[in-house]
Amino acid sequence: MINIVLFQPEIPQNTGNIMRTCLGTGVKLHLIKPLGFSLDDKYLKRSGLDYFGKIDYELYDNYDEFCFKNKGIFYFITRYGKKPPISFSYIGKENIYFIFGSESSGVPKSILQKNINNCIRIPMTTKIRTLNLSNCVSIIIYEVLRQKNYKDLSLVEPFKGSDYLEN
Repeated sequence: MINIVLFQPEIPQNTGNIMRTCLGTGVKLHLIKPLGFSLDDKYLKRSGLDYFGKIDYELYDNYDEFCFKNKGIFYFITRYGKKPPISFSYIGKENIYFIFGSESSGVPKSILQKNINNCIRIPMTTKIRTLNLSNCVSIIIYEVLRQKNYKDLSLVEPFKGSDYLEN
């Protein structure tokens, strides 16, 4: 199972967008407190649209609780990583967790240092520090899904039908 972990997210719109992406890709979301918003936040729900009640997510009081309750391979997405996402093979791996830090400060250095071999950097120009958090999550999810040949995802539009463009 693919898991996205948000370590102390601050911006409700990012988390709402990530929730929608997780629902659309069959990925579980984990949120580590403190959150910079309430889960009742209107911006969070607006970003998640009408899918909010369908999201598979879990909330944790802190990083230690998250680690205690979840076993698997942890990858850390950080601008300080030295390996791009394609450096890892996700095929045949169960319970993989991609941990993203808060928008303003990322994952704490002490955690990254203990997991340096699993730190991933999304390649980008030297003109910016980082990409938007919800964009980063999408990039990682779709790299994993690409490697797994989009297993369990529909390759046709489910609401208007696969022949919509032909008619």
